[in-house]
Amino acid sequence: MKVAAIQMVSGVSVEGNLTAAGELLAQAAAAGAELAVLPEYFCLMGRRDSDKLAVREAFGSGAVQAFLGATARELGLWIVGGTLPLQAADADHVRNTSLVYSPDGECANRYDKIHLFRFDNGRESYDESRVIERGSDTRAFTLASRDGASWRVGQSVCYDLRFPELYRALGADVLLVPSAFTHTTGQAHWELLLRARAVENLAYVIAPAQGGTHENGRRTWGHSMVVDPWGAVLAERTDEGAGVVLAELSAARLAEVRSHLPALEHRVL
Repeated sequence: MKVAAIQMVSGVSVEGNLTAAGELLAQAAAAGAELAVLPEYFCLMGRRDSDKLAVREAFGSGAVQAFLGATARELGLWIVGGTLPLQAADADHVRNTSLVYSPDGECANRYDKIHLFRFDNGRESYDESRVIERGSDTRAFTLASRDGASWRVGQSVCYDLRFPELYRALGADVLLVPSAFTHTTGQAHWELLLRARAVENLAYVIAPAQGGTHENGRRTWGHSMVVDPWGAVLAERTDEGAGVVLAELSAARLAEVRSHLPALEHRVL
């Protein structure tokens, strides 16, 4: 199964970001991808955290969800919509939600980001909990590829990557990590953590990311990549800027690695 990790440098205009995402998704589909994953915050990287409140949508309706469903149907593509802001329990917060759309344009799964990023090194400061309400449930879905293989696909978002127990609970063949890692933390830990999660779970990892300097001044690390179950990087975007990272996932390779090293069967805790 060919997959695509979409790298973006999203800005402050939802309309402009959707146009850019549509062009990249069309490139992925034209290259033969069956599954394309957009990065976290693909539809908005606002000037302030609170900008998310103005564009939040109710689950099941809204311009961003309509775009994802229509594009999936038009391209005949599984699309994972990075994250978008959905309504939360109160007016001061949103859910940072990753939605999956099947090729018929229907929403097939929803995951609300569980772990909320906070970082302060004296020069940069972030605290997602100011505006985002965390989710509580792990989520996975089944994707039947064109070759007849059945893949269990587990969802996560960005900062979740630092919590290995989430991935173990998913029991997945493919792990999705749409992200907007800062340049500082990404440079230090991005590839290390992605490869570790792949090896620990003997699973493929698809990690699309924001990558570049945004209108709001934030710089994200990028390096969108796909990692195989042995920890090898199959494909990576090494340049900043938008682009499509393509790789082939092999069900036979997955079975081979899990057969040679049956670590998942050896668990005792």
